Amino acid sequence: MTKNTICLWYNHDAEEAARFYATVFPDSEVTSIIRAPSDYPDGREGDVLVVEFRVAGVACIGLNGGPIFKHSEAFSFQISTEDQEETDRYWNAIVGNGGQESECGWCKDKWGISWQITPRVLTDALAVGGAEAKRAFDAMMTMKKIDVATIEAARRG
Repeated sequence: MTKNTICLWYNHDAEEAARFYATVFPDSEVTSIIRAPSDYPDGREGDVLVVEFRVAGVACIGLNGGPIFKHSEAFSFQISTEDQEETDRYWNAIVGNGGQESECGWCKDKWGISWQITPRVLTDALAVGGAEAKRAFDAMMTMKKIDVATIEAARRG
């Protein structure tokens, strides 16, 4: 385990979530499964308790802690994409696997984790500032999944 790791609380399906992320995002894998050494309030001895994994190079652990805590948009993974094909691939994988669309490039997976699928053309436009950033931002505000061609057109004015 690395020194600093993101801990994500799951009801009982941390392993399923981690294995899904490993199939969708490059540089992602399940690295360890830790089973409960005895019964606990929401599980039994031998149940998967902790899953160590990486998502796009970020070290995470999934804790099967039970239903008491829920995910919120206060935490999200932001995945930078290079083009519409990559944007579509990640968005469709998350939404198509029981997730749901949100606004401005955000979606939520079936476990309640929020994702920002963000084409680099958008972040580049915002970094430029001024009128170009405003046009790109205004275009983004009308979208669910980000449309790269629309952002590029907005940047040009």
